[in-house]
Amino acid sequence: MKNFDYVRPSTVSEAIAAATEPDAAYLAAGTNLLDLMKGGVVHPNRLVDVTRLPGLDRIEHLPDGGVRIGALVRNADLAHDPDFARSYPSIAEALLSGASAQLRNAATVGGNLLQRTRCSYFYDVASACNKREPGSGCDAHDGENRLHAVLGWSEACIATHPSDFCVPLVALDAVVEIEGRTGRREVALEAFHLPPGDTPERENVLEPGDLIVALRLPSEARSFSAHARYLKVRERTSYAFAVVSAAAALRIEGGAIWDARLALGGVATKPWRARAAEKILAGCNPDLATFRAAAETALADAKPSGNNQFKIALARRIVVRALTLAAAGTPRRIPALPASPFSSISGALHGA
Repeated sequence: MKNFDYVRPSTVSEAIAAATEPDAAYLAAGTNLLDLMKGGVVHPNRLVDVTRLPGLDRIEHLPDGGVRIGALVRNADLAHDPDFARSYPSIAEALLSGASAQLRNAATVGGNLLQRTRCSYFYDVASACNKREPGSGCDAHDGENRLHAVLGWSEACIATHPSDFCVPLVALDAVVEIEGRTGRREVALEAFHLPPGDTPERENVLEPGDLIVALRLPSEARSFSAHARYLKVRERTSYAFAVVSAAAALRIEGGAIWDARLALGGVATKPWRARAAEKILAGCNPDLATFRAAAETALADAKPSGNNQFKIALARRIVVRALTLAAAGTPRRIPALPASPFSSISGALHGA
């Protein structure tokens, strides 16, 4: 690991000024950043430690019924907050399906949004990777790529975004609050992560010095709490990233679907909102035929990027299963194996 400067500012404005310097990076828990530094994948000249910044570690319930989550709130604290888990059960389930308990106790909400891909060619500095070194090529195209993207990929990059947390957040219209050199702005999480195109090294809309200060969920997101699930298929039940995942949320009234939200994970370089599929669901009965039609629509543009044709069929099935579970109703308890299709329901109370 190369030498670097370490700065610990006491205010957000000081942090932004320090991070505007070339090759600076923000440090919170460092659960991803430090691994990348140790492996020689990234080489920041300066780390700006934001863990002591005041006011960024709070969960605030807003007057309009929404919720504001500070960027330094720990993943475990958010997932186990009783009111949050009751109001946004698919998000709590997604959080608890990611990493180990030790990592969830350390990792932060803001850092989760900024996770880098787990593509092995990105991590292997001897391999060509346009995301790590623009213009070098993409060894994943002709390599081991069964877990790579089937939606939104380009010839420059076929990596996938690793976050579980972001998938239900995108489905429920989360907004990212960003503080930067020109002041504060807000960006819908759906637009925060960028498709790879010809510039896969640019993964999000952040500019130099920009700091994520909070996430916000609108009041409408609570209306899906009775019928919301997150489902994740992984190569092992614990400590594994999604091969394919889906967040499904329905508002059912009078036996029909009045509104629907659907997003997929593990299939693209960004969390993938399936808006066309949502339109298929709205106004229909919550039955298998409707769910299959929605799944077909959600994956209509999917194409394999290598040896991963199976992911398209798997994603369709996971969408159907997630919608079926959501329609059956949010369980009173978070499953013992959160988000697993093999889980029994016996687990932690949402409101404990």
